Amino acid sequence: MRTEKPIQRIALAYSGGLDTSVMIPWLRDNYGCEVLAVVADIGQEEDFEAVREKALRTGAVACEVVDLKAEFASGYLFPALRAGAIYEGRYLLGTALARPLIAKAQVETALAHGCDALAHGCTGKGNDQVRFEVTYRTLAPQLRVVAPWREWDLRSREDEFAYAEARGISLPVTPENPYSIDQNLWHTSTEGGVLEDPAMAPPDDIYRMTTDPADAPDEPRVVEISFERGFPTALDGARLEPWHLIETLNEIAGSHGVGRVDLVESRLVGMKSRGVYETPAGTVLRAALRDLESLTLDHATAAYKEGLSTRYGELVYQGHWFTALRESLDTFLDASHQTVTGTVSVKLFKGTCMPVARVSPFSLYQEDLATFGEDAVYDQKDAAGFIRLWGLSAEVRARVLAGPAGPAAAHAPSASPTASESMAPESTAPGREAVLSG
Repeated sequence: MRTEKPIQRIALAYSGGLDTSVMIPWLRDNYGCEVLAVVADIGQEEDFEAVREKALRTGAVACEVVDLKAEFASGYLFPALRAGAIYEGRYLLGTALARPLIAKAQVETALAHGCDALAHGCTGKGNDQVRFEVTYRTLAPQLRVVAPWREWDLRSREDEFAYAEARGISLPVTPENPYSIDQNLWHTSTEGGVLEDPAMAPPDDIYRMTTDPADAPDEPRVVEISFERGFPTALDGARLEPWHLIETLNEIAGSHGVGRVDLVESRLVGMKSRGVYETPAGTVLRAALRDLESLTLDHATAAYKEGLSTRYGELVYQGHWFTALRESLDTFLDASHQTVTGTVSVKLFKGTCMPVARVSPFSLYQEDLATFGEDAVYDQKDAAGFIRLWGLSAEVRARVLAGPAGPAAAHAPSASPTASESMAPESTAPGREAVLSG
């Protein structure tokens, strides 16, 4: 019987939250191995030195903090933005986009430090376990994977609180404040607690990135966003690095209450879940890019991209970032968005964002064609022939349906034949000779 070798050193994706705080001592106790904590800086508000100290204090042999903000913005957020990636029509995928990057950094750190296993703090009910482990299998299938939530006998957050208290581990959450919060450069998501009842409105105190729209400024703010080939490059005329542009726009849009979404979504594992998301910059950038696309993409390309956006969003949500299909979709977008360059003005006001002006050197809008005034480039008489041809198939079908072979005629009542007619030989039936000779 084949048995696996004992794990010597395990790299844990560590945040310092409830789950991973408990996991360092649990992994040491149950696997007898060293634990390397890997912390991803993806733009969350965090005291990373305090997180490092906590990891070491609870038993990690080392803690590596990896700055991923620039890569997150340019390599994940902006490609997904250009693709129009969105899940179930509302979720801008802040958590889903972060997971493959965190897992990739975890794998790279694990290999650099001689680890022979990987661990994560995802529950067996969620999507993140899939996103992490699909990435692990893609990038380092030789490393073993440990998922404590699928192994330990802790069955609830209350069990975790008791486990942590018994070992003197301080926690960032309490039984009175039990929310599960995920924050990064793109968004903040909040789940758990009273939010587990979809009939309950979100408490005001859960929001971290956005002002209550009712308390937002009474005067609107107009921001100008510049794009090159479908990627944001400047805010109000100032060129910014992608992560800095997102960070700055988060502050502006968030102060106007823009970007709140309260939704029930379909998890990959088959159940429904309820979460509250705040994505201020992402909401504004998505609205601006769609507006610019309406100016620069032809109808057929724009319509095709709508379907692509849905598929791209599903790939991200389902943990298939590192796949040939996602790379192929990006190749299509590289070509389709060569001309998606320009500037869009967006008005922010009391939780809303509305594009109000747009300009592009590749604009397909031609004023001399679209004007209601006099023009010399469009002969309106040409429309008559176009309409005849455009509606030809519908006209032909309508004629057939209304004719003697149509369904209306087939179901019309007919008079009863007389006795002499019913006894007439077949050879005398009208049209019989014509049918036989034809």
